[in-house]
Amino acid sequence: MTAGMSQARKRSGSLVSRGRLLGTMAVAVTWTVGLAVAAPSVFAADVQSKQWYLEAMQAEEMWKVATGEGIKVAVIDTGVNPSTPSLKGQVLKGLDATEADGDEYDDYSGHGTTMAELISGTGKGGGLKGLAPGAKIIPIRISDTEFQDEHSVNARDSEDAIRAAADSEAQVISMSFGSEFSSPEEREAVQYAQSKGKLFFASVGNNGQDGNGEEYPAAYPQVVGVSAADKNGKVGEFSQHGQITDIAAPGLDVPYWCDETFQKYCDGNGTSQATAIASASAALVWSAHPEWTANQVLNVLFDTASRDWEKGTLSKYLGHGLIRPSMNILKGKGAPGAADISPLTKEKTSGSAGSAAPSASASSQPDKKEKADDGAVAGSSTEKNDDSQLGLILGGVAVVLVLGGGAFAIARKRRTA
Repeated sequence: MTAGMSQARKRSGSLVSRGRLLGTMAVAVTWTVGLAVAAPSVFAADVQSKQWYLEAMQAEEMWKVATGEGIKVAVIDTGVNPSTPSLKGQVLKGLDATEADGDEYDDYSGHGTTMAELISGTGKGGGLKGLAPGAKIIPIRISDTEFQDEHSVNARDSEDAIRAAADSEAQVISMSFGSEFSSPEEREAVQYAQSKGKLFFASVGNNGQDGNGEEYPAAYPQVVGVSAADKNGKVGEFSQHGQITDIAAPGLDVPYWCDETFQKYCDGNGTSQATAIASASAALVWSAHPEWTANQVLNVLFDTASRDWEKGTLSKYLGHGLIRPSMNILKGKGAPGAADISPLTKEKTSGSAGSAAPSASASSQPDKKEKADDGAVAGSSTEKNDDSQLGLILGGVAVVLVLGGGAFAIARKRRTA
């Protein structure tokens, strides 16, 4: 998206459909389902030992029930390198929407490959372990601003990428990209993806301390906006917040490929990582319930999110709360609800179950949400600040405050997050 594209800032959606918003503080509970904690796994490589959220989210236990098998995730990003040890055999044919030199397998920054590994990496060769290692990746390459500065690219690569993902066999779309600019064409592409039965996750952005403006596609009403939280359920200070946020996922102290040479991993923070992990969570739940629609998978993720406030009330920082697929996979919790009603807009949608067969295009809908109020916390008489790294594992309550943290990567106009 270029600077010449129109900006869509106003909110005309109903607070009734989105739920009442919490103010600048909210109370969360825990990532886990409260089962007995096993001894920490011994990872083969140092980078895997830094994937703290796998133990916190009880990944090993979930993998005994569901791995994401049968689910495909379209990763709209900088490209995906299918040759890293962790991704060998995990990456399918995709599309290069940039129309520049190279193809969807040429990752020009390492960012897209990181997202793919966080979703479905096998961990082989000491690489990142994906939360849904049974899922497959459909890579779709788009450009960030630096790439645009250096190459002649398709000016409409974002909307072309979203439409390609909608027409693909992917059930889930993961887009760890964002821009402050919206366009009618991109909006229509997002609506088209919803009409095809896709579940679309996007990062809310890393400019929480620098304007905190809404970013697209996360700000579209049909897209799940994901914020980044740490071990204790605290949202990073960098994580953008407000009506754009629908759910929070691990995004602090999550490793990533340092650059396009794929020589080493770095430690980092970002809503990009959170979006990939949220997408993988959806893949796990959907693989356990292949007959469900995107609406039902998302309903369950919202219903089982960790929070200590009234259900249906949204936090500026966590949306519905901390994502916890283990609540459904290990305990059978969560109400799927109506197959054809969006939990985002509360409106009727088209699209089929897990196969996401083609259907009629959705009609135009208003932007996501109205401005968040600054009211007090609802649904909790006490607020605790648990700074212990064991707070998640042991089920201690943690006040959701903002933490310091840097952005994963930033471009001037279009950003990876």
